[in-house]
Amino acid sequence: MKEKRTTASGLEIAPGARHFAGFLDRAAQEELVEALRVLLREAPLFTPRMPRTGKPFSVRMSNCGSLGWVSDEKGYRYQPRHPETDALWPPMPAIILDAWNELAGYDRPPEACLINWYGTGAKMGLHQDRDEADFEAPVLSLSLGESAIFRVGGTARGGPTRSVKLESGDAFVLGGPSRLAYHGIDRVIPGSSTLLPDGGRINLTLRRVSPR
Repeated sequence: MKEKRTTASGLEIAPGARHFAGFLDRAAQEELVEALRVLLREAPLFTPRMPRTGKPFSVRMSNCGSLGWVSDEKGYRYQPRHPETDALWPPMPAIILDAWNELAGYDRPPEACLINWYGTGAKMGLHQDRDEADFEAPVLSLSLGESAIFRVGGTARGGPTRSVKLESGDAFVLGGPSRLAYHGIDRVIPGSSTLLPDGGRINLTLRRVSPR
């Protein structure tokens, strides 16, 4: 599929799938990392598990916002409290909400922001984001730290895919016809960023959960 520039300055990968390279400059990235350090003291990273089998994910995660996404033997779901501390999720930092307001093109705010931490060898298999009741709202992701090879396909499993290199500060939107596109992270590229002193990658995924 031929790429084209959109009027919103993102690179259109497929209808509704847009890559905004360098959306956050270095100063904004550092500001966001510091906000996340404070936030994760309230809502520490935990290891989600696969439904039924209990197999641990290779990524660790947390959330902020009124709802948070969790996964364990009981299934995938959104809930208002941390699964280990039972505390309410902390509010989203303003810089995250600003990104949604600028890029999402949706008239309601996000309710959940997933915080995924990719350490050495972590990846994410192809999947759809379909645990939400509102598919009109896009999914917006922000990348921090080491670069990752992001793979995105169509709405049917097993269809053709393409790879996109996501670097620190990049944003990516899945909306419209691509809202339910299969996507995942094949690998993280060690040493590709100096943002995080200990390396690794943080991916923030903003979602609207409730129906309009």
